[in-house]
Amino acid sequence: MLALSAEGVLPKVDYAIFADTGWEPKAVYDHLDRLEREIAEPAGIPVLRVSSGNIRNDALNPDHRFASMPLYILNKDGRPGMTRRQCTGEYKIKPIKKKVREILGYPYPQRIPKGVFVEQWVGISTDEFQRAKDADVQYMRNTHPLIDMNWSRSDCIRYLTSRDLADTPKSSCLGCPFHGNAQWRNIRDTSPGEWADVVAFDAAIRKGNARANASGRRLLGEAFLHRSRVPLDQAPIDHVTAAEWAARQQNLADTDELEQGVVDGCSPWACRGEVEAVQDDFGLTA
Repeated sequence: MLALSAEGVLPKVDYAIFADTGWEPKAVYDHLDRLEREIAEPAGIPVLRVSSGNIRNDALNPDHRFASMPLYILNKDGRPGMTRRQCTGEYKIKPIKKKVREILGYPYPQRIPKGVFVEQWVGISTDEFQRAKDADVQYMRNTHPLIDMNWSRSDCIRYLTSRDLADTPKSSCLGCPFHGNAQWRNIRDTSPGEWADVVAFDAAIRKGNARANASGRRLLGEAFLHRSRVPLDQAPIDHVTAAEWAARQQNLADTDELEQGVVDGCSPWACRGEVEAVQDDFGLTA
């Protein structure tokens, strides 16, 4: 959407907002730098980077309140469970809303007058039209330009390829429990340092987040990043799941992307969880 706006296919946006959890893959930060340098700046579109902190550090800091990640739990009786997902709201939506309020001139806790709002573009394609939702506040009104253009995921990939952006990575935390096996393999096979990082984090959260432990609310069981509920470096990530096979069959035209393993990501208004999607982490306001 940023490239389409910069090119004039879509109207020029006033801002692009990137919500940084502090724990994105290096490839995402490198790509963001390139977008800002080669596309946004020449078009006069400011890229605003906002953050609520570093999600990895916060989870391991006993003195910091932590908005929980959706960790896979193995209870003492052997039953599986899962912690609540609060991270998208805390580390994606909250800092974007804060910045939007500042742009409008009504920072929290000021009341925003009725009728004052931003139009926010959300990058959902026609493949996932059911994920298109309204914002939960009156001062933000979501629109979905890709759906309006009748663009599918394949259309987006073809356009990115034409702009020499075929290597666009999906944005998500390195240690997101919603990664599929393909994404875990991609980290392990292409970035040993980042793989060591997520393996270490997986071991560190075995008894839950540090703040809860420090306050005496220890996890009654064990927490894991992988859905198999075994340590990440022992998890069966080489197994190709039925969902991955289906995605491969559905996206044969997108072979390059599948080979890179970028099948999972995270977006402010459409956390895709275990479902594959297209949206970037850019809130675009006009």
